[in-house]
Amino acid sequence: MNHAVAALQQPIAEVKVGPVQVSAFADMQQLLAFIIREDGSTYAGSAIAINPEKVLTAMRNSEIEAVISGADIRYADGIGVVKVMRRRLKKNVQRIPGCELWQQLMLRAAAYKVPVFIVGAKPEVNQQTADKLRAQQVNLVGAVDGYFKDEAALIAQIKQSGARFVSVAMGSPKQELLIQRIRAQHPDCFYMGVGGTYDVFTGNVKRAPELWCKLNLEWAYRLLSQPSRIGRQLGLLRYVWWYFTGKI
Repeated sequence: MNHAVAALQQPIAEVKVGPVQVSAFADMQQLLAFIIREDGSTYAGSAIAINPEKVLTAMRNSEIEAVISGADIRYADGIGVVKVMRRRLKKNVQRIPGCELWQQLMLRAAAYKVPVFIVGAKPEVNQQTADKLRAQQVNLVGAVDGYFKDEAALIAQIKQSGARFVSVAMGSPKQELLIQRIRAQHPDCFYMGVGGTYDVFTGNVKRAPELWCKLNLEWAYRLLSQPSRIGRQLGLLRYVWWYFTGKI
């Protein structure tokens, strides 16, 4: 029995971070195998990345909390969330960056011939993403940019395509709300909100250098690259304070 299969047979612990229940996957490999199985089937549900900013938003906005809670898989995509989980579980918990997760899922989808449909981003970025995925031998059955006018037509197209993996890049909570509406009509499928992942995947936006990522300093790199984020980053000081005082 390989490591991934053995890991899947173990119950996945959950930790409450603020009002959000977050699943403590052992590592990215466990989550990959959970979503796309070796027989080519996919987990029927949705996933959302959880970081300190989402936790803070959920604490002050019950509607956003409901959107987050509506996802079946809530995985830790922020070192602040990971630190809370490590302290509660008394064991190592791995951070799973959403951008890397999606890219690895696309490679796994290619290997297991999973039909994929991508939604979102600007038309040119969506087209570049589609071209690159096809070059990676992904079974891409549809691609619609984020400027579509007819949601009913989009949902009908997804249903007709036979997609078993749909990723939506429109930013939170817009992408999660759209996923809920699509899923209501096409439930036998895995859904993932991916924010700006297509831009990174196509090279239109640079991700933090590897060293910054290893040191969990992507937030600092983004702040230096986009000083306009300072207001959002200062809000995270409250999260840091609550972490050190044991209030979160």
